Amino acid sequence: MLSDLQIAQAATLRPILDLANDIGLRREELDPYGWYKAKVHLNVLDRLQDRPAARYVDVTAITPTPLGEGKTTTTVGLSQALGSQLNKRVFTCIRQPSMGPTFGIKGGAAGGGYSQIVPMEDFNLHLTGDNHAVGVAHNLMASALDARMLHESRLGNRSLEAAGLRRLDIDPASIQINRVVDLEDAPLRQIMIGLGGDRNGLERQTGFDITVASEVMAILALATSLQDMRQRLGRIVVGTNKRGEPVTTEDLGVAGAMAVLLKDALMPNLMQTLEQTPAFVHAGPFANIAHGNSSAIADLMATRLADYVITESGFGADIGMEKFMDIKCRVTGLQPDCVVLVATVRALKMHGGLGQIVPGKPLPPELTSENLEYLQKGCENLRAVVGIARLFGVPVVVAINRFHTDTDAEIELIRREAIAAGAQDAVPTEHWAHGGAGARALAEAVVSACEQPKAFRYLYELGLPIKEKIELLATQVYGADGVDYAPEAEAKVELFTRLGYAELPICMAKTHLSLSHDPALKGAPKGWRLPIRDIRASVGAGFLYPLCGDMRTMPGLPRRPSFMDVDLDTNGQVRGLF
Repeated sequence: MLSDLQIAQAATLRPILDLANDIGLRREELDPYGWYKAKVHLNVLDRLQDRPAARYVDVTAITPTPLGEGKTTTTVGLSQALGSQLNKRVFTCIRQPSMGPTFGIKGGAAGGGYSQIVPMEDFNLHLTGDNHAVGVAHNLMASALDARMLHESRLGNRSLEAAGLRRLDIDPASIQINRVVDLEDAPLRQIMIGLGGDRNGLERQTGFDITVASEVMAILALATSLQDMRQRLGRIVVGTNKRGEPVTTEDLGVAGAMAVLLKDALMPNLMQTLEQTPAFVHAGPFANIAHGNSSAIADLMATRLADYVITESGFGADIGMEKFMDIKCRVTGLQPDCVVLVATVRALKMHGGLGQIVPGKPLPPELTSENLEYLQKGCENLRAVVGIARLFGVPVVVAINRFHTDTDAEIELIRREAIAAGAQDAVPTEHWAHGGAGARALAEAVVSACEQPKAFRYLYELGLPIKEKIELLATQVYGADGVDYAPEAEAKVELFTRLGYAELPICMAKTHLSLSHDPALKGAPKGWRLPIRDIRASVGAGFLYPLCGDMRTMPGLPRRPSFMDVDLDTNGQVRGLF
């Protein structure tokens, strides 16, 4: 079997201008980046605003293993099947990956096998530079903050006023932002800056996050126009003054320059699948502390250019899909017509208590041998996540991502369990091996589900108190018996209510490896309570994020990182990406 990269490099690609013309984009609406990718101007939204919206499909998953269950591959395979097999006008919308995981242990995120976005090397590396723009804009904000504190420590009020500044009197202990870099670098999690004398700034402890964890990235993914992005950037709270009042990027005078750095990054990136159906690859916010979805603006544009839009939300239905519904759909005003929920035999066996999946190691043999008993036990997770999707009033189709070791009996068991849980249909799919042809049955099931009546609803109203919104998530989505708040979290509830942030939606920061806060609790845990240790505010992005456990925003490299296999051959071709 060819590697993912070999398959991608052997593909026949259409020139991006030809592809764009076929889907209704004009040459003057594009900024090409070479032959096979382009940025699309935002004025397309105005030109196409009267077109009817496409059917809108979100791809999510059961609670995943550390390897993931193939959401991106399924997203691409489904799109290819709708386009090449059923002759539908289809658009794929997915996130751009961080180079941290690409060079760490996860590898790339362009899909896999014969269901990929191409060029695969461009997708997984720099693409059009959006992640770099986010990093520079964020670090400009951090630099402005430290410089302002230094100058205020040296200058009197008259000198500040002469420079057109007012004293912000920032409390160093209140600072909420680190610097960022788009790599995995654990030693940067906690650092000291300002060493070597006061010419180098004020000495304080800080750290680095990975770029995709920046609130700036979340803003890029949720902004619906340049003006909206500029306003959101100005609302970022970097800390408080010594009276406990919020200090923003607008107060620092840096929000306008950040918007200039991000002006081109807000335009979606047009690419294509292996079967030459169009795709937007745009933005890549973390799915733990942020909402984990591709950009709102790409989805808005795609729904005016196609009959079906297939978008993907990060991690499982309890995280990425819930945030898609309660945060992203509120921003766009779009309502999904169907949820595709990806499941695998290996993951459901693990949820039943069989075997351990460790990145970088071969699957244990018990997960690749038929075992209906443990699979049946693990299906309690499948039933739970189908129930989560149905909370939002949208039809659910389960895509059983089939591996060559899966048996017919195992596939049939999952299919029965999914339908009994309320799924519209449950379909085995082999898009990794066969591309669109391998997902034809899934595409037919999705078309049928999109024709069914729906009664879309949000989980909660924004006007509810902060605690009520958190408790609805905990009990109805995660299955907790209730919520326990640490003193710091209680204080934040009071603070954010006083500051007027209580009506923001909730973006829960918790592990993706369990429906609970504890990654060791598999299946559908019962008899537990959700601990909230702190709550933080992403006011620019427009949400509060409660912390359930220790959320790492700067990953570390594994013992044998993926970058050790990446190189150039004698012809200058990339090798080793996967």
